[in-house]
Amino acid sequence: MTQQTWSPVDGRLLVERPFADPPTIDGALSRARRAAAGWRSVPLADRQAAVSRFVDALMAGRDDAARELTLQIGRPIRHTPGELRGFEDRARTMIRLAEPGLAAIEVPPKAGFSRTIRREPVGVVLVLSPWNYPYLTAVNAVVPALLAGNAVVLKHSDQTPLVAERFSAAWAAAGNDPDLLIHLHASHEAVAGMVADDRVDLVLFTGSVDGGRAVHRAAAGHFKAVGLELGGKDPAYVRPDADLAYAAENLADGAVFNAGQSCCAIERIYAHRSVFDDFVAR
Repeated sequence: MTQQTWSPVDGRLLVERPFADPPTIDGALSRARRAAAGWRSVPLADRQAAVSRFVDALMAGRDDAARELTLQIGRPIRHTPGELRGFEDRARTMIRLAEPGLAAIEVPPKAGFSRTIRREPVGVVLVLSPWNYPYLTAVNAVVPALLAGNAVVLKHSDQTPLVAERFSAAWAAAGNDPDLLIHLHASHEAVAGMVADDRVDLVLFTGSVDGGRAVHRAAAGHFKAVGLELGGKDPAYVRPDADLAYAAENLADGAVFNAGQSCCAIERIYAHRSVFDDFVAR
C-alpha cells in the first residue's frame, strides 16, 4: 500500500510513499529500543549539543522547507516561514531549559531517610503529529523526548510526510545516531499496532477527537502513558468596553489565519448586546 499526498494548491499528486510493512516497523522499533538504552546514559550537555545540531541542520533548509510545506497543506506562502521560526524558537528554548527542567526534585527531609524524585527517560516515544502545524506540534514532543534521554519514532499525517522526512534527515545530518529519531509512513492499522507494542513506552498524539479515541483504544490494557492534544472549540467574548476596531481585526485574524485550520482558531464569538451591531459591521 502507498500513501498519497495531493496538494491543495493545484490539485496535483505531490508525494507518494509506500506504507511501512510489518518487518520495517518491527525493525524500526527494535533499533529505537536499542538506541534508547545507550542514549539515556549520555550526559545531558551532550544531548543538548546533539539536539542543537539537529535544529541547525533543519533550519539550514528553512526556505525549501517553507515552500514544501505550503505545497503540502495549502497555507499562504507568506505565513509558512513563521512556523519554521516558531520551530526554532521553541526548540532552542527547550534546550536552554532542559537542565533545570530535568533536575532532580529534593523533597522535604525525613529523619533516617534521603529522599529525591528523579526524572528518568521512559525509553521509546511514539510521536503522532498532525498536518496543520506539523513543525510546531512535532517539536513540542520530539525535542523534549530526545533531551530527556528517549528515542523517538515519528509518524506525521499523510498530508505532511515530507516534514517527518526532514526531521529524521536533519537529525542524521547533524551527526547523530539515526536510530534515535526514526520516521515511518504507516497506515492507521499499523499505527494502532505500534501504539499497542510493548517496545513503545509513551505515545504523544496531536489531532482530532476521533483520532484521540482511536489511540486511547489501541493503548488500552497496556499500562503505558498516552498524551493527547485534541481539537478544541475556542470562543471569544467582546465586552461592552472593548476596543472594537482592535477586537474585530484580531478576532477575524484568529478565525481565518492558516485558512482557519488551527487547534486554537476562534470558532465562535459572543458580543455584548450594546456593541453587537457595531462589532458585526466592523
